[in-house]
Amino acid sequence: MTFFQRSRRWLTALALVLLLTVSTTACSTTASQAPVGTTVNYSQLERGNSAKGQEYGDWVVSAAQGLISDAYVRDDNKLGVVITDAVKPSEVRDLSRSLLQGFRKSFPSKDLQVLVFAPDKAPILVADYDTQSGQVEYSTPE
Repeated sequence: MTFFQRSRRWLTALALVLLLTVSTTACSTTASQAPVGTTVNYSQLERGNSAKGQEYGDWVVSAAQGLISDAYVRDDNKLGVVITDAVKPSEVRDLSRSLLQGFRKSFPSKDLQVLVFAPDKAPILVADYDTQSGQVEYSTPE
């Protein structure tokens, strides 16, 4: 990959982060309410159940360059991602490691968990990070 291609990708990612930051800030000032009589829990449909989690989930999808089709953050310590067909099975563990490193920077001093799902939303891999030991433990859901 040439220097110009890498620079273009970095600039695109930076522009997306800035756009998401500005649009998230602008959108957070408006209050939305569910119509009377509906029983839908809208927090289940969002990318995060906190403002910071929502922003991080949006950023993960935009920065993944087509590798992740959806992401969510729950309780500021669980990151779930749905990968696309572009991710090879041999790349899933490396992708989860990269996601965990970024997640640690945004949510420091917490035990974290990254859950990776296939395009059909079947669970593939769980990566657990223990803050005290600094170790990552990988497991496959049953």
